[in-house]
Amino acid sequence: MTTEKKVTTKSGPMAIVVLVTLLLLTVSWFATTVEGLDRTTKGWALAGLLVFVVVDVGCFHGLFMLQPNQAAVLTLFGKYIGTAHEQGLRWANPFLAKKLVSLRVRNFETHHLKVNDKDGNPVEIAAVVVWKVVDSAEATFEVDNYENYVNVQSESALRNLATAYAYDSHDEEVKSLRGHTAAVADHLKAELQERLTKAGVSIVEARISHLAYAPEIAQAMLQRQQASAIIAARKTIVEGAVGMVEMALDMLSKKNVVQLDEERKAAMVSNLLVVLCGERGTQPIVNAGSIY
Repeated sequence: MTTEKKVTTKSGPMAIVVLVTLLLLTVSWFATTVEGLDRTTKGWALAGLLVFVVVDVGCFHGLFMLQPNQAAVLTLFGKYIGTAHEQGLRWANPFLAKKLVSLRVRNFETHHLKVNDKDGNPVEIAAVVVWKVVDSAEATFEVDNYENYVNVQSESALRNLATAYAYDSHDEEVKSLRGHTAAVADHLKAELQERLTKAGVSIVEARISHLAYAPEIAQAMLQRQQASAIIAARKTIVEGAVGMVEMALDMLSKKNVVQLDEERKAAMVSNLLVVLCGERGTQPIVNAGSIY
């Protein structure tokens, strides 16, 4: 792989001063000495002056400008020479080809992709990817177009991510796209970085920006989601109610508040479960007699 190596370039303003000074001195020398020369020598001197002027002016082609967070990839007849990072007006060999590469942080949002999640449900998903170039040589020579490469690989990684998780899960130990956004974002970032390292690109951040069921199943999945949520909530309520009933019976037995036979315990358990698991507030009924 072609990796980045830094090169030092010359100061642009200093190069301009040197080139202009040489040009003026040469023209001045020719103007003061040409009168004393014969015709043949004068012709050769004029030809030499023209060659020098062409070379001197051609040296101005070596000037280029770099802004902050920008690099110039330098190549000589197709061979990679190095990368310049110095800001401002710089000068290098005029025969070097100079390609500017931005090192600034960039971001883009993928298209809304329609894929199947781990459970086979069609979902719509999109992500925001924040990235930057960290190796200008790899970005220039290892891939044909690194910007398009980032876009395509981001969508590919997002599709692969969607198939690895279910849209939603009521089990906290099972990761889902909707319930574990931080873990999913870390997974997406790691997969993108693995894919884009060869292009000299670093992923700063990657996160899901849009997540929804596909329109054709959205209503059905909403009802299913609501039913699953109700079942999960009921399960939690029942587990808590059973624990509270068990604790109440145990405390009554330990403190000898009342001695309950099996039938009275069953009646008490039934009443407590109705009170704790009911959706509405209960209205107590005072029993002044005996249950026998």
